[in-house]
Amino acid sequence: MAATSKKPGIISKFWDYTKNRLNRTVFWGLKFTMPQKFLSPMGYSGMLTFCLFLLLGITGAFLMLFYVPGIEGAFDSVEFIDEEIPYGFAIRNIHYHASNAMVFMAVLHLYYQYFSGRYKIKNEMIWVTGMILGVITILEAFTGYNLLFNDRAELAVSIGVSLTVFSPIVGPQLAQMIWGQGFSDFLIRLYALHVFIIPIVMGILMFVHFPRFLVFDLPMWSVMVGVILITGGIFPVEMGVKFDPNHPPGITVPEWYLTGLYAFIRTGFDKFITGGLLPALLIAMFLFVPFIDHSRKISWKDRPFFSALGIASISQVFITTIWGFYVNPDPTKNLDDRLFVEPVPFYGVLLVSVVLSFVVVYGFLKARAALVVPGQKAVPTKQTPLILNTFWTYAVLILLVIFEIILNGMALMAYQGGLWALALFETGAIFCIFGIIAHVYRSYNPKVIEAEKAAKEEAAKAAKEADAAVPTITNSKSD
Repeated sequence: MAATSKKPGIISKFWDYTKNRLNRTVFWGLKFTMPQKFLSPMGYSGMLTFCLFLLLGITGAFLMLFYVPGIEGAFDSVEFIDEEIPYGFAIRNIHYHASNAMVFMAVLHLYYQYFSGRYKIKNEMIWVTGMILGVITILEAFTGYNLLFNDRAELAVSIGVSLTVFSPIVGPQLAQMIWGQGFSDFLIRLYALHVFIIPIVMGILMFVHFPRFLVFDLPMWSVMVGVILITGGIFPVEMGVKFDPNHPPGITVPEWYLTGLYAFIRTGFDKFITGGLLPALLIAMFLFVPFIDHSRKISWKDRPFFSALGIASISQVFITTIWGFYVNPDPTKNLDDRLFVEPVPFYGVLLVSVVLSFVVVYGFLKARAALVVPGQKAVPTKQTPLILNTFWTYAVLILLVIFEIILNGMALMAYQGGLWALALFETGAIFCIFGIIAHVYRSYNPKVIEAEKAAKEEAAKAAKEADAAVPTITNSKSD
């Protein structure tokens, strides 16, 4: 009797129907890969950045329901979200720390692509749109944290206003167009930019920026969300001091991704040059590097000049960011004197860091080349992945699931007890543990385990046979 094939179920029919209809859409042109083993997240850091963009969209949509964009309502509405709205504290912390994570991941993605030479091989369009996306990402974060309308927001707005006002020729007109006539105007405009205009522009650029082949690693994404939640639990975002136009704000500094710009402005030189043109040089360097570097060499070791240039830019960003946090601790000085950055040591250190970057990179590559024996080929090192056998795989999974259940109960009790930061921390740990569970589960492959076991047994058998085949030589004396 012939075997009858199993009829497809409702889920299979629905999937086939959806897949056949998606064949005619742009979405189907993208190839999503879910890796079956651990891959370095640097290779798909752009996809992780996009996932953070989606997370920000979801949490931001929730915050929009309760935020009031006005002088009187902005700060109070955020405080209401924090203290009165269920899960409002968690959502706001996730949104805040995810925005910082997105800026950080965008910068990390930029430098990885730069040093690995990914801007070559006909990727100029992807590179240029990525650079524009990086700048817009910082603008999106900038407009977002200004909506709180506290002292830090007032400082950031003052920086933005000063940069536009001091722009040559069209400065005052540009400032009026962007910032309006007063506090009410710029709050509404920043709100429109943050929730509508900039996200649309980013979405359009992402459509052009995305390559066809994308990697979505669920374990890594789960761990990243967990780290964001844990960070929110350890460092919950504060409300700050509500801005009062009748009282000057105290000493504060902007977010970390703006402190470098803040340091330049505080040197006392022309604000448009220090806060506009100098940072623009860094952006222009990255923007035009694909059209300058025409060599076919991909490795950073084979491109010493551009590698040194990249290291120099990292040193510039690091130094200016740290320097931007510095405030003179002498309380007897006035506000301007305490915030003033001495230009000679500041620009001197930046210049020295550039020289040192080139010296270190060229010196390292020269010393490395001296160690290479002529004619000897480098032997690539193969890393053996850690593969658990069946017993240990199930043991680890069971222990992690038990731990996950315990953490769920602890997070629920912490939330019900009003310990919101602790609940956020434990929820982050839940996401991290889930990522580990998913990774252990996907790494388990019985066929690989059996093959390795058979290979070891075969090697042991061959070694035993080889030992048996070796003749035994004994020294004997006859009487």
